[in-house]
Amino acid sequence: MTAWTRTRPTESPTRSGAPARTTRAALAALLSGAVLLTGCGAGAQADRSSADGGQRRADGAPAPMAPDGGGRAAEGDRDDGAQGEEKHDAVPAPDLVSTFALDVDTASYGYARRALAGGRLPEPGSVRPEEFVNSFRQDYPRPEGNGFSVTVDGARVESGDGGGWSLMRVGLATRPSSRTAERPPAALTFVVDISGSMAEPGRLDLVKESLGILTGQLRDDDSIALVTFSDEAETRLPMTRLDGNRDRVHEVVASLEPTDSTNVEAGVSTGYDVAVEGRRRGANNRVVLLSDALANTGETEADVILERIGSARKEFGITLFGVGVGSEYGDQLMERLTNRGDGHTTYVSTPAQARKVFVDQLPAHLELRARDAKAQVVFDPAAVREFRLVGYENRHVENEDFRDDRVDGGEVGPGHAVTALYALRLKDDASGRVATATVRWLDPRTRAPHEATGTVDAAGLARDLWSRGTPARLQVSAAAAYFAQRLRGAETPGAPRLGVLAERAAGLARRTEDASVRQLAESIRSADELLG
Repeated sequence: MTAWTRTRPTESPTRSGAPARTTRAALAALLSGAVLLTGCGAGAQADRSSADGGQRRADGAPAPMAPDGGGRAAEGDRDDGAQGEEKHDAVPAPDLVSTFALDVDTASYGYARRALAGGRLPEPGSVRPEEFVNSFRQDYPRPEGNGFSVTVDGARVESGDGGGWSLMRVGLATRPSSRTAERPPAALTFVVDISGSMAEPGRLDLVKESLGILTGQLRDDDSIALVTFSDEAETRLPMTRLDGNRDRVHEVVASLEPTDSTNVEAGVSTGYDVAVEGRRRGANNRVVLLSDALANTGETEADVILERIGSARKEFGITLFGVGVGSEYGDQLMERLTNRGDGHTTYVSTPAQARKVFVDQLPAHLELRARDAKAQVVFDPAAVREFRLVGYENRHVENEDFRDDRVDGGEVGPGHAVTALYALRLKDDASGRVATATVRWLDPRTRAPHEATGTVDAAGLARDLWSRGTPARLQVSAAAAYFAQRLRGAETPGAPRLGVLAERAAGLARRTEDASVRQLAESIRSADELLG
């Protein structure tokens, strides 16, 4: 039996039928904006802080969940009805189905590291385990074209209760960009916070350095606009092609100075207006919001800001990328803005991190490999007692909306890897197929739907998580996820004490020779000391 299988992407018919569900706590509209690509939330529980995994009983009522979220095998008969009119395999009762929109955000981990380096713990509500896990490089195979490869593997964990728990990893990866010239031109509108709070070292100075780095990396046929905001918004540079104008852009960036209050609504609204006016057909049109997101003037709630933007993202195809800065950072506001603006967030606190985002990762931020990407994992009731999805609470999608292409998923660029971890409790006699993971996405140009699928069997989960033969990148993912869960006060089967976890991460850093894993070990040690 193989531990994982990978299939080529295949076209899939678009689901027809009832309109998208209105039971979600959706904001009145989608925010338009941004330079980078998105992992957008799409569910009623988009702003939940508890981890319930979004599962429901067969009668439609919420299913009782374990602390970290998940589902249990239902007793009695299972629902084997087909989805809509499509020709798909029979689907088990939804207790053993998990569906979420893909997420490529990493801001939560970056901000947690900054907080720990400053001698304090991050707020539990700002900790999103999927962003910790997705901050680290993976070794998944890459597909030949647009879309995803699918890898499913895992290992057995020692839970201390003899409960038969395993950790399963679902890995989705896109093809990297081989040459910068392959991508379409970019039309980027930068919306820069110059409020008084940005005067702190590591805020506006870092934003200016980041903009300078990015301007130097873009092509002559790319375009830039610049909007600043404090208590009001001002257009400092209309959409301008870089060919022959780089010095002008650098002069505008160098002139930025901090002033008054933070009116995020004014900045985003004006930035959107400039982006729409300067949008280019056939280009990647994005808005980039660079801010500490500490709104204190104008409309300060994400819902109200988004209502003012309306349906701009869908009408003009402009998305929002949020770059967070500052030791005090409005993480939740930025997360909600970019989620609903079909966007993506990251956090930078050093010039090295800025260079990583705006130089090393530039192609991933200026192209698309997949639109509205969602993942659905179906567990075999003959093998699985229960499962818990680690994180992804604000990426929840109703199971029946997986093939409804009107329901938003995540936008993913080239070279991205998305990882989801599940704690599984297997049945004593489990054998054969354990789970099937399917990713669905729309072609970024034709919007034709495609799917790819991977599976894992019980034998593929039999090895010990921390044994030498277990893939190092699976162990790194586990360490990052366990760390995040500890920081937000959640228990996960198999999670060691932080002191032990720090030692495991340090060993992985030596094994992988990866500086980012060494930094993870240091952050875990800092948290362990602070927690006493």
